[in-house]
Amino acid sequence: MLFLFLLLSLTDGAEAQRVFGLKKDDSCICEVNSTVWMFPALKYESVLQQIHTCEASLSNLQQQVTSTQKERLRNYPIGLYTELTLRQLDHELQQLETHIRELHKQLNNTDTHTLYTQVDKLRSEVIRMQTSDSVNMKTVREKLRLLKNNVESCKSIPADYRGTMVIISDPVTTKVVPQGKSYISGSWGKQAQMAASPEEPLLGSALLSSHIWTNTLRVYQTYQDFMSSSNHRDFTVASSYSDPSAVEGPGGVLYGEALYYHCYRSAEVCRYDLNTRRVHRVALPGAGFNNKFPYCYYDCRSNSDVDVEADETGLWALYATVGNHGNLAASRLVWDAEAESLNVTQTWRTRLFKKAASNAFMACGVLYATRYVDEHREEVFYAFDTATGREDNSLALPLEKIAKGVSSVSYNPTNRQIYMYNDGYLLARNAYN
Repeated sequence: MLFLFLLLSLTDGAEAQRVFGLKKDDSCICEVNSTVWMFPALKYESVLQQIHTCEASLSNLQQQVTSTQKERLRNYPIGLYTELTLRQLDHELQQLETHIRELHKQLNNTDTHTLYTQVDKLRSEVIRMQTSDSVNMKTVREKLRLLKNNVESCKSIPADYRGTMVIISDPVTTKVVPQGKSYISGSWGKQAQMAASPEEPLLGSALLSSHIWTNTLRVYQTYQDFMSSSNHRDFTVASSYSDPSAVEGPGGVLYGEALYYHCYRSAEVCRYDLNTRRVHRVALPGAGFNNKFPYCYYDCRSNSDVDVEADETGLWALYATVGNHGNLAASRLVWDAEAESLNVTQTWRTRLFKKAASNAFMACGVLYATRYVDEHREEVFYAFDTATGREDNSLALPLEKIAKGVSSVSYNPTNRQIYMYNDGYLLARNAYN
């Protein structure tokens, strides 16, 4: 009896092998060709070799990538961004933009417009960081920190104060200059940085040489010390009155841990650090100096060409240029602590002739100018909004005074007071809108 078996081979073609068997003694005897079921060793070895080759290639590629990353990290300057820190920075910036947007919906004024402009500029820097390794992360983070401080400062100002000033009080502080009434020129006021602690020193800087120059800064730690003219500390900012780092003119301000002022016979602003005693400077583009564009109106105040001021948004330099026909210009100043450099970041030009003003100051991003009325009164008569570019020359806010001459008028954002150096008298008053 014959039996037919269909055996499937293990080859790729799954061929069927047909064999015939012979029954013998209750057994089936048949011959089967087993070579068709042999394991494909040659093909297996070929595939295995390909796998080993691929693994070697991947390992080599990984080593190259790791080596390249290490080389890039070695070549990057300290402080440059990484992908992770860039994402973190972008997240912080988005949160800040949300806060400013909410604040703008509530207030919709000059301050919030200014914050919008600043955050847009910072956003542009972050975008540049995605394609360039030239932006220092610590510098951008410092700008972000300052911008956050400005937002909080804007929130802290009472709603009834926002907008252009409409009322300036009579003097709430009146004092003779500690060095004596004969020192008729200088500047004074409280430390003006918004982020600083409430109990900060007061500045009292009289100009000792020809009422134009000085090399000394006098600081009182408390208001009580100032009023009693006791417990002061003197800083020598330069070796002499004619040193390149000496103070020229009455337009100085104590901001944080540094004094900012007009450098001796130059178109530059100096920064004297009270801790390190080092001086850094920055040039003002085209600024007139050496009594070219002083404050005047009725009586010129010698060498008041450059005036450094502070407000809620930061530091400002007020000056005039030939290119702007002697009209007032306002430049934003920013101290880069990481790079240890003082920088001019933006400049606004007004149509107000600088010699037509007796003084000027900044408050909430608005430039205000004063003029002489009579021996007992000045007035704020002009405003320029840096957020909108609008000018207003219809103001008439009186500033009572004791003596005829005024060497400096400065606004302080920490207590919203206006400080006046009135010949040999020091006056402070409150400002409201």
